[in-house]
Amino acid sequence: MNYEVFNPEHGAPIKAWTKGVPVEPEAKQQLMNIASMPFIHRWIAVMPDVHLGKGATVGSVIPTKQAIIPAAVGVDIGCGMMAVRTSMTASDLPDDLHSLRTAIEEAVPHGRTDNGGRNDRGAWRNPPAKTLDVWSKLEPVYNEIVKKHPRLGRGNDMNHLGTLGTGNHFIEVCLDEAQNVWVVLHSGSRGVGNRIGTFFIELAKNDMRKWMINLPDQDLAYLPEGTDHFNDYVKAVHWAQKFAMSNRELMMDAVIGALRDSELLPPFEANAEVVNCHHNYVAIEEHYGERVFVTRKGAVRAGKDDLGIIPGSMGAKSFIVRGKGNPESFESCSHGAGRAMSRNEAKRRFTIVDHVKATEGVECRKDKDVIDETPAAYKSIDAVMAAQSDLVDVVHTLKQIVCVKG
Repeated sequence: MNYEVFNPEHGAPIKAWTKGVPVEPEAKQQLMNIASMPFIHRWIAVMPDVHLGKGATVGSVIPTKQAIIPAAVGVDIGCGMMAVRTSMTASDLPDDLHSLRTAIEEAVPHGRTDNGGRNDRGAWRNPPAKTLDVWSKLEPVYNEIVKKHPRLGRGNDMNHLGTLGTGNHFIEVCLDEAQNVWVVLHSGSRGVGNRIGTFFIELAKNDMRKWMINLPDQDLAYLPEGTDHFNDYVKAVHWAQKFAMSNRELMMDAVIGALRDSELLPPFEANAEVVNCHHNYVAIEEHYGERVFVTRKGAVRAGKDDLGIIPGSMGAKSFIVRGKGNPESFESCSHGAGRAMSRNEAKRRFTIVDHVKATEGVECRKDKDVIDETPAAYKSIDAVMAAQSDLVDVVHTLKQIVCVKG
């Protein structure tokens, strides 16, 4: 048995794939709170990258019957990964990788300036034709959602489609074990997803107050199946997940195009292997013979033969994996290495010199504003992978050589 079982005094069991990986006491308490909810199906599955999160523990798989906890899905709805293997090998790359990084940075809006206002460099001023075309397919359902809840229409939407964002979102050029060149990226539903998540979290909290339901943590406010708010949330969250998937596809298309146009590389194909997966989302699935809502908060679906992506940090390895379909984890695996400390703690503990040393050999930002993303702020990806050997098989091991951060 590759997992540990915790049995809270009240509530469902917790099965944790955390052998050899540290788990903070605050995260354990948060898991206990979630397990106490009356609608948990069977147990909660905990992945080895687990750490304290807002609303619910990052690295948790929460199966529920007849209810969804919006804060467990979170505000970065549909956040996930995309990877594409190209026909190039390491010998096709230029010696100076800075120019490749610059080409990517010019092709994809990233970061955030002007407090997210009109002059924000992380959003489109004039969205390209491909973005407009994809938005035209997303817009009708979005308009239906906004018509019912007008507040959801007040902010960024189309101008964030095909953009990276900030924080731990990234675009990388990587080499695998055979020196094949991959492009890998990480992003979600951007501002519009954040707005949807925040709005429905507050709606759920208001409903709990109205119904006088006491919770161990107000962020565990839930929407019962069959209510108008539940139906509206399901429609909006699925739309945001579709936006996130499209967002990654548009960025990948832009990055491949920028590399081709750079005149630094030989002609190449970019469709040998393609993976696009969420790791912050909710889906309707069947487990142990029952239809349930599965919320993966920092976890990837790892059904039998499903392909997924488990990234390390800016200076560590990443993995393309194939799911084993383990029923006890509700067919899930980790979504990354998982933070070992908060962003503020990383900024306090590490210097630019530490970061430069940790990212040696990677063409990336090496300034004070990315210290919170330095490799030492994350758990050991090797320990995380060892703890979930019964959940996935490693298909490819990737090492980044170029990393673009927002």
